Amino acid sequence: MSRTLAAIVGGAAGAVALVGIVIVILWFCIFHKRSISRTSETGSSDPSIQVGKTAGIELTLRDARRFQIEELSLATKGFSDKSLIGQGKFGEVYKGLLHDGMLVAIKRRSVVPSQEFIDEVRYLSSIQHRNLVTLLGYCQERDQQILVYEYIPNGSVSVHLYGDGHVTQEKLEFKHRLSIALGAAKGLAHLHSLSPRLIHKDFKTANVLVDENFIAKVADAGLRNFLGRFEVAGPSSQVAADEIFLAPEVREFRRFSEKSDAYSFGVFLLELVSGREAMDLLSSDLNINIVEWVENYQESGNISAIIDQRLGNSFTTEGMGEFMQLTVRCMDPSSERRPTMSYVVTELDRILEKEMSLTTIMGEGTPVVTLGSQLFRASK
Repeated sequence: MSRTLAAIVGGAAGAVALVGIVIVILWFCIFHKRSISRTSETGSSDPSIQVGKTAGIELTLRDARRFQIEELSLATKGFSDKSLIGQGKFGEVYKGLLHDGMLVAIKRRSVVPSQEFIDEVRYLSSIQHRNLVTLLGYCQERDQQILVYEYIPNGSVSVHLYGDGHVTQEKLEFKHRLSIALGAAKGLAHLHSLSPRLIHKDFKTANVLVDENFIAKVADAGLRNFLGRFEVAGPSSQVAADEIFLAPEVREFRRFSEKSDAYSFGVFLLELVSGREAMDLLSSDLNINIVEWVENYQESGNISAIIDQRLGNSFTTEGMGEFMQLTVRCMDPSSERRPTMSYVVTELDRILEKEMSLTTIMGEGTPVVTLGSQLFRASK
């Protein structure tokens, strides 16, 4: 009898222990799955990337991929002119095809090797976000420094606005431009949310790329960290075009901050809505700064003269007015009065949502909304 009782107790204890083990295993699987779940914004399944809502986003550095010079030479057919797609501040830019079939953008320059270069690459390659161009890895051989980025097929927004590669009229609608602006704003806001925060320092329209779905991705984040004070030069015309994106405190004191990025973003918004380079807009009046130029148009009630004619009447007066107000706020001469990029994201999201509902549900001629063809007509 006692043996039977002992057997029953022992069996029960074993069953309880087994259930306990199963519960532990299930808990681990659920926790592990959550820890590597892909987020919509970071686009990363790496658990080393910790995202905080109230504090800055903490990044755990990891080893960036180290490419061999032979592999990159093969990918670009010996760094041939046919593979050359541009020239930037860092150096020549090539389109390459890796042996695994992946398309990449390769930036190369001749310079003395340094450990600082590798450290900076490790940091920047740890930053993952759907609205940032990903730095995949590097190569530092034969007195050359090479950066390898993901390749973005539709190139820069600047090409589609005022370059040789204008897209269809549909892609130029105000809603599409708002969506591109919102994506770029999210990319910058993510950089500013990092701990320590990362200032772009070279934000401009040419550095906003669009993928096959026209999702905006900010390029060259942190690239100025690779450059010395005198390495940012280039053709005089390009330097002048880039200078207009720099905030007053940057031009005068080289004082970069998240608010100087906001100023650059404001100039980008102006180019986005006008379809023209900011330098071109100011060409007739070089003695006035860009903020005063926009404000003069607003006060005269002739703001419609700034707006890209290709937009037609694909926008509402209210939406365009709010967009222009946000543009001017970003370009405020006082850095303290400029909005944060997180605020810009909220505003653009609100404007886009309202614009989508009004221009989709309500057609031309509705008494509720004034379309772009009548923009500011009442104020003239």
